[in-house]
Amino acid sequence: MPEGGVFRKRVGEFQKLLRENGIDAAMIRTLSSFIYFTGVKWLRPALLIPADGDPIAFIFEYEAEEFRERTWIEDVRTWRRTPELMKSVTGTIKERKCKRVGFDYSVERDSYVLFFELFKTLNPRVEVVDVHGLIMKLRMVKDTTEIEYIQKASNIAVKGMSSAVDAVDVNVSEVEIAAEAYYAMMKSGSEHPHVYVNIGPRPRVHAEPRADIKVKPGDTVNIVVGADYMNYHSNMSRTVFVGSPSKDKRRALEAVIEAQSLAMESLKPGVKLIDVEKKIRELIEERGIGKYYVEGFAHGVGLLVEEDPITTIVVKHRQYEVVENMVLAFIHAPLTVPGVGSVKCEDTFVIRADGTKRFVEYDYELIK
Repeated sequence: MPEGGVFRKRVGEFQKLLRENGIDAAMIRTLSSFIYFTGVKWLRPALLIPADGDPIAFIFEYEAEEFRERTWIEDVRTWRRTPELMKSVTGTIKERKCKRVGFDYSVERDSYVLFFELFKTLNPRVEVVDVHGLIMKLRMVKDTTEIEYIQKASNIAVKGMSSAVDAVDVNVSEVEIAAEAYYAMMKSGSEHPHVYVNIGPRPRVHAEPRADIKVKPGDTVNIVVGADYMNYHSNMSRTVFVGSPSKDKRRALEAVIEAQSLAMESLKPGVKLIDVEKKIRELIEERGIGKYYVEGFAHGVGLLVEEDPITTIVVKHRQYEVVENMVLAFIHAPLTVPGVGSVKCEDTFVIRADGTKRFVEYDYELIK
């Protein structure tokens, strides 16, 4: 069972934010936030955190004993059928006379719109508010243990990347390359690894591996891996050239490497992400390939492989200021060059008072 101290502290800090914002309680249904507050990964999570008092977990009856063994949460209420769960949650909220209840508005596993809509129907007098920003205000700053876990996840990611790179060869498919990475990472203890592979001259921003796309001589192969350790993740990407790279390929690779170095030099506590974004765009444009740049150079890493700040898809996150012990992955967005493919080099970093620290070192120029 995880020690309750750190998790009680997190709950206490969150409760303070709830009180400051006039919120009576928060319903946690997203898996990553459930882990953050309870210390245990549990599917179909339901956790009510009141503004004052102890949190309450709602757990399937026959799972309750094991849940209690694995977490510090003492108030565990059981259910056997979904209507019982909803009745228990609704009843607890009514007993506590909650008028404003927070939900984590997040697109994530176990964060079901169906549950959310049903909750509003059953609690018509309750004002539902978004507490995602309040939760992430806490989660974006990592403690020593979280950083240690991300370091171990990073070590596993390197194993996955090495296996994927070794698998790159003519007539090998994206799925086969991904399979080698998955195998290596899961053998090393990663429970939820993730792999993208993009082979060939047609760039795909989000490249789920395809079985019918195989390596040809002269191809560009972009590989993205995500690994986890104790629920904390790491993210990295590399580009492999099959055969001697052309001038255009080398120019794109060198631009991405320069962009990452620029970001490393620029990211310090107090700096806005948008200001670094502008510098990177200027650099890419100076190299004559600005039209291939996708905005959004960084994203947070932690209990999710991609979490706030997500500058690629949430524009307002680009206005966030960097803080000490924030963990970021960059350069996230690839250069998508038709005729060349996706060119990307990404690593996971922790922000320190004096700059950035890369979790692992791995070659950038990969030619097979």
